This record gives sequence, C-alpha cells and structure tokens, in this order.
Amino acid sequence: MPRTELDLMQGTLDVLVLKALSWGQRHGHAVAGWIRATTDDDLNIEDGALYTALHRLERRGLVSAEWGLSDNNRKAKFYELTDAGRGELRKEAHRWSRYADAVFKVLRAQGSGMGR
Repeated sequence: MPRTELDLMQGTLDVLVLKALSWGQRHGHAVAGWIRATTDDDLNIEDGALYTALHRLERRGLVSAEWGLSDNNRKAKFYELTDAGRGELRKEAHRWSRYADAVFKVLRAQGSGMGR
C-alpha cells in the first residue's frame, strides 16, 4: 500500500510551528521543511496555511519576526519563539500528549468495556 500524506487535524499546525521554532530562529520555508523531514514526509504544510499560522502566532505574541537573508542570500522573514510562545508550547504539548494517549487507549481497546 503506497504511503500518502496525512491531513492535519484542526488546531495542530500552531503547535507544530511552535515546536519547529523551539531550537531557534527559522524562516517559513525552513519551518515547513523541518516538519516534513521530522514526519518522514507524512505532513506537508501548504504555504498559505503555514504563513497564516505564523502571522496568527505573531499577532498573539507567541513568535517574533525580523527580516534577514536566507542561506541562498534571499530576503526572508525569520521567526522565533517568545517567552510566551515557549510557555504555550509546553502547555499545548502536554494537552496533545494527553489527547493522543486517550485516542490510543480507544484504538488499543480489546473488549467492549461497559455493557449496554
């Protein structure tokens, strides 16, 4: 069976972007590339969705941005986590871990549990 990309669940992109920025400043293309590489190409973020998320996170004060030059000497906007963004990442990572654990409990369930 061939591999296909997975669709992002609602609300996932922001936490993925925050995580991508947790090791330092990156421009948007590098954020998308990190997510794609980290997920073995299972998640491919479209530019429109990525930049909408980056701007939303910037408006919320979770990331800051400044213009600079990319590795190929092109003008690019570089994003970095703020202290508030680091706190939000910790909170959201915990929430997503709990959510994933709950879903896996259901998927691994062996019996019907409670009767009718």
